[in-house]
Amino acid sequence: MDQTRVATQERATKRATREKTAPTRTRIRENRELREKKRAHSRQSDQDRSVSTREIIQKAERQAATKTTTASSAQGVNRNEAAQFAAMSPKERIDHWLMIAVEQKASDIHLVEGVPPIFRRHGDLLPIEGVPTIDTKDIEAIAEILCNHRQWEEFKEKGETDLAYELGDICRFRVNIFRQKDTVSIALRQIPIEIPKLSKLGMPTVLRTLIHKSQGLFLVTGPTGSGKSTTLAAMLDYLNDTKKTHILTLEDPIEYIHNHKKSIVAQREVGSDTMSFGNGLRAALRQDPDVILVGELRDFETISIALTAAETGHLVLGTLHTSSAPATIERIVDVFPADQQTQIRTQLAGALLGILSQRLLPTIDGNGRVAATEMMLNTRGIASLIRQGKTHQIHNMLQMGKNEGMHTMSASLEELVAAERVDADVADNLMEEGGE
Repeated sequence: MDQTRVATQERATKRATREKTAPTRTRIRENRELREKKRAHSRQSDQDRSVSTREIIQKAERQAATKTTTASSAQGVNRNEAAQFAAMSPKERIDHWLMIAVEQKASDIHLVEGVPPIFRRHGDLLPIEGVPTIDTKDIEAIAEILCNHRQWEEFKEKGETDLAYELGDICRFRVNIFRQKDTVSIALRQIPIEIPKLSKLGMPTVLRTLIHKSQGLFLVTGPTGSGKSTTLAAMLDYLNDTKKTHILTLEDPIEYIHNHKKSIVAQREVGSDTMSFGNGLRAALRQDPDVILVGELRDFETISIALTAAETGHLVLGTLHTSSAPATIERIVDVFPADQQTQIRTQLAGALLGILSQRLLPTIDGNGRVAATEMMLNTRGIASLIRQGKTHQIHNMLQMGKNEGMHTMSASLEELVAAERVDADVADNLMEEGGE
């Protein structure tokens, strides 16, 4: 694969997207200015009805007294936490921190030498209050109890390993343990036990139709942490609720656990149940699945087998770390040697069902994140563009395809801003980045 050419194509796609979405960014800014004027007017009205100067002074005095009391309490909490930390076993420590993460709705937890455990909450990194700094011995002890024998040996040999960890019946965590600068670090991502519904995620309704297709390739794309695995889990759960079918997943590691409902679900973990995505996917073709989920389409072998499976009577779902439909198509094509790319474009034009690209953005109230999406369906017009290598024209087709269930990322952002779910500055920044 010519990395330089791929990078040049992606930069050209981003540049074209920025130019096409300029009107949307202008509308977003205008909406923001209008809301700011309304808020300023509201604040002025509130000031006109303000209490007396004496009442304001009394309020300030009460707030100062409260801060002093809170600071004193915090010092006591710090001492108590330090004592508790020293008395805990490694398992008790990690379970305690993970429980706090669940209670505070943190998406990620980072254990790094020299700082307290760090939470990522609604996109922001925050230390756990009152917990002392941890060293690499503390982290290594925790890492060892998180791993089974195979995973621990893999970590010692390769310097990294992936696994899943269950906090009782409360929550699951995707875990990556790795070495950096001769120390051990751990990154954990929270995976709720309950699989969320598509409606709760705010996903396009057309996904309910796509998941009932008998064959073809459907992709969910976005950067790490954009909710791809959750969207696919919700799609499979919807299918499990509504249709008798055989679902087979290949994951690294297994995240959401699917129970048998109307469907039967086999979940295989790369590294323990199968050696690689390619091996697992090749074997899947002999296991009579109707639906195959591939956790990540990482390489030539996996993508090639996935396309073949999608053409031969299987519904194949997968993910890529790309930011848009055009970038996804180009990434797939460029995995193949130049002399095969025309054939692959034709194959992809016939097998592809659609591409959902998504990003998670903080909500205005600061209490969560919401998905902004781009939805592409492989219509005749788009299939023709794929065959001809004119993926740069797909954005125009998305703009015109609303009645068919398609939309651009900019249209999704505009709706979120208009509904006051996402701050206009956040949306504008994403548009400036070209949707990435």
